[in-house]
Amino acid sequence: MARLQQPLQLVKIHNERSSSVTANPVLSSLYQHSVADYWNAEQNPVNLRLGEVDGIYHHHYGIGEVDWSVLDGPEETRQERIVAELHRLESAQAQVLIGHLGDLRPHHRVMDAGCGRGGSSLLVNMRHDCYVDGVSISESQVSFANERAKERGVDDKVRFHFRNMLDTGFEAGSYQAIWNNESTMYVELSLLFAAHARLLARGGRYVTITGCYNDAYGLPSRAISQINAHYICDIHSRSTYFKEMAANRLVPISVIDLTAVTIPYWELRAKTQLATGIEEAFLDAYRNGSFQYLLIAADRV
Repeated sequence: MARLQQPLQLVKIHNERSSSVTANPVLSSLYQHSVADYWNAEQNPVNLRLGEVDGIYHHHYGIGEVDWSVLDGPEETRQERIVAELHRLESAQAQVLIGHLGDLRPHHRVMDAGCGRGGSSLLVNMRHDCYVDGVSISESQVSFANERAKERGVDDKVRFHFRNMLDTGFEAGSYQAIWNNESTMYVELSLLFAAHARLLARGGRYVTITGCYNDAYGLPSRAISQINAHYICDIHSRSTYFKEMAANRLVPISVIDLTAVTIPYWELRAKTQLATGIEEAFLDAYRNGSFQYLLIAADRV
């Protein structure tokens, strides 16, 4: 009988976990629970230390030329210089995305899908003074982001919600722009783009910056598999983005390959105390052509 106790206990745990999935209207699968658990517990210095520079906390990577002089100078301030430079590069990435959201006005409503700790949402509001809804399946991220909006005195226009970007419950056609900044690899693109097409007004703009595997290379490379395992995600092929956009009334108007301009960010990060161990996988994948870093902007027709 003793040998049966472990399987029975595992069945009990599985059933309890399955029941919690059913009971939670935001998290609809065990996979989503695992992703939410990861981000609820995440306290990575490469995210938190960089955000402390100016109170804008991002959860994405950087682009642009690196100021390598940050590695020189007094040792006691070297880490501070590196942190500031990495944050400058990730903020530059966010500004490039924001620049493709179209002509936004203060009365417009926009959505940050997979908002992380809210950095991009705050920057959009600072630039356009529009209404922003950020959504995340991480309750800790949502709470953190709402505190940042309150601190900046913009919580009347920038709000973060514990909701699933595949089924937000927001009103159809109510958004002028929606973006995903490195969050599309956590969902099926067919479901995501259908949800976005429903929420966007006709003529509204969708923008994503994302890593995708290069169909011309073949199947996902070993480095991409390492990235998937590290972040509990599933990187999509480049062709899948365009296939599913076309199927959901999203017509690309701009496609920019940012691969070359993101490599310097990873080269700098790999030389710092903030490295997480995944840097070489990114660099290998970018350099061998199996992985691409794209910006895609599309209009809802």
